Amino acid sequence: MIVLGSTGSIGVNTLIIAKRFNLNIEILVAGSNITLLNEQLKEFDVKQVIIASKDDIHKVNHSNVTYGQEAILEAIRNSNSNLVVNALVGYFGLLPTIEAIKCKKKVALANKESLVVAGAFIDTSYITPIDSEHFGLWYLMDNTKKIDSLTVTASGGSFRDTPLNELQNVTIKQALNHPNWSMGNKITIDSATMTNKLFELVEARWLFNTTKCDAIIESKSIIHAMVNFTDGSTTAHLANASMQLPISYAIMPTVEEQILKPVNLLELQNLEFKEICKERYPIWQIKDELLNNDNLGVVLNAVNEVAVKKFLDGDIGFLDISKMSLDAINKYHNTKINTLDDIYAINDEVTKFYL
Repeated sequence: MIVLGSTGSIGVNTLIIAKRFNLNIEILVAGSNITLLNEQLKEFDVKQVIIASKDDIHKVNHSNVTYGQEAILEAIRNSNSNLVVNALVGYFGLLPTIEAIKCKKKVALANKESLVVAGAFIDTSYITPIDSEHFGLWYLMDNTKKIDSLTVTASGGSFRDTPLNELQNVTIKQALNHPNWSMGNKITIDSATMTNKLFELVEARWLFNTTKCDAIIESKSIIHAMVNFTDGSTTAHLANASMQLPISYAIMPTVEEQILKPVNLLELQNLEFKEICKERYPIWQIKDELLNNDNLGVVLNAVNEVAVKKFLDGDIGFLDISKMSLDAINKYHNTKINTLDDIYAINDEVTKFYL
C-alpha cells in the first residue's frame, strides 16, 4: 500500500495496523517530520519515500527519496499497490485522490477536503472513509430498512464550554488544546470553529447520496454516528476513541479480531447531547446552503485554509476565521462549477483574494 501522510496521526495509526497484521508498505509520503519518518523506515522496507522539501532529502535514511506533489502523483501512477491511504492535509490532498481513482486504485480516505471540494467529480465507489463518523455510518447501514437521515457527532472542540464573551480573545495555545483528541494544528482549529464538522457533512452527502445529514455535540466522543430510519427508530455506533478501527476496515480485506477495547457502558458517566448553536459556532448557519449547493465546497475550503493560517500566524483573532468564511460564501454565492478545471481556478481565485 501507499501511505500519504505517514507521520501524521492517521498515518502513524495506519502503520501500527500494518505492522500488527504484516501488511506490505510500498511507498511512504511525509512532510517535514524527518525524525519520525526515519523511525518508520526502520520498521518498513519501502521502495520509495517522498517528502515535502528538496532541502530535507539528505536527512532521510533511504536510497530513493523524491519530493513534491508531482512526485506523489507519479508514484501513484507507477506503483504496484492497489490501495492508497490518503491522510494528507487540506486541498493538497485532492490531486492524489483523483490520480489514484484514475489508476483504479482503492482510496482509504482521511483527506476530507477531496470530497468537500470536488465530490461531484469523484467516483466514491473507489473510496473507503477513514473518518470515524463516516465509518460509523457505513457500519450501521441496513439496506433492508428505509433510511430517513444521517447524524454524526462532534466533540464541540476546544471552546465548547468557553463563555461566549471570551471567544474574541482566546489564544492560539488555547485553540490547539483539544479536549478529546491529539491531532494536527489545522484540524484542531477546524474542530474548534466547527468547520471540520461541516466538511464531514459534505463528505457524508457524497458518500451516502443524501443531503439529509446533520450533527450534534456528544462531548465524550463515544457515539460517532447515528442512522435514523423512516420507521422512527435510530441505530448508533459506539466505540472507544481510536482511529485504528476505521483504518483496519479500510486497509484490510477482513477484520476478524478485536481491534479496540470494547466500550463498557457501566464505566461511562452520563452521555450528554447538545445542539450546535450558531452563537458559538457562526459557521453553522451555512450548513444547509453548503449541503445543497455543490459549488460552495471549494470556496469554503479555500478561504478556511487561508483564515486558519492567518490565525495560527497571529494575524487575526479566532472569531475572524468564521467571519472570513461567511464573507467568502456570500461573495462567491453564485459560483458555477462544471469541470475540475473550474475547481482549480476558483480555489486559486478565492485563496489569492483572502491572502
